[in-house]
Amino acid sequence: MFGKKKTKENADDAFVKILGTGCRNCKVLEENTRAAMADLGMEQEIGHVTEIAEIVKYGVMLTPALVFGKEVVSVGKVLKTSEIVELITKKKEMFE
Repeated sequence: MFGKKKTKENADDAFVKILGTGCRNCKVLEENTRAAMADLGMEQEIGHVTEIAEIVKYGVMLTPALVFGKEVVSVGKVLKTSEIVELITKKKEMFE
């Protein structure tokens, strides 16, 4: 009951990750990321890292955060779907 929160199984393997403890903002960022990826015809998994020690390893002190590969692309903001589409488009080579 009071044990560590577990991350989704795919968090380590996923290229796209949401960093956050599971708050409403983290969930909205994940929903918007899924919508952006769907808009772009992408079917990649999205991992969710919830353990604070793991989040800090990314150098993130404010959540939610969005990660592509090992690069943190947004911190402390709930990006709109259009903003995420723009980020993915800018970082397109990372997804190839």
